[in-house]
Amino acid sequence: MSRFVLVCLAALTAAPCAAALAQGAGPSPSQQGPLKVAFINSREILQRTPGYAVAESTYLKEVDGFRVEIQKLQTQLDSAVQAFDQQSIALSPAARQTRQRDLQTMQQRMEQRSNELQDRARQREQELLQPIQSRVNSVIQGMRAELNYAMILDADAPGGVIVAVDPTLNITAKVLQRLQQAH
Repeated sequence: MSRFVLVCLAALTAAPCAAALAQGAGPSPSQQGPLKVAFINSREILQRTPGYAVAESTYLKEVDGFRVEIQKLQTQLDSAVQAFDQQSIALSPAARQTRQRDLQTMQQRMEQRSNELQDRARQREQELLQPIQSRVNSVIQGMRAELNYAMILDADAPGGVIVAVDPTLNITAKVLQRLQQAH
């Protein structure tokens, strides 16, 4: 869940900034002085944002129920395969083929159900996290504009965009403070 959230946070944070820079929004660099840049730790922000712990707990409970269902289906399939293996010698070729088709059908139903549950899990994750992500993004965008940052980078972004940075540019605590005040 956190990997997905980090990708979404990075996309939400970086896209508007990159678009503004690409369009030449605001005064030219020679007119505005040095470029102001800051960074955040999105993982820390997300985990400490009000409502995240409840959303994560809800998500994990629901996904655990999905896992239990898939495990039951897998156990049923494994038992059926084991029974077939034990009985296959005594079966006629036609009966053996019929049982094999039944096992294939059972396998396909299990895979289909697994895919359905994975889709539901992704959808539910989005439903739970979207309001939190929107709130976080709104605070970050507001702070970027208010403090005149050209961009705010995510130190937790996949691909490691940041190699080395001055720790005084870290505004994670400020973002968390705003989120706490807004709650």
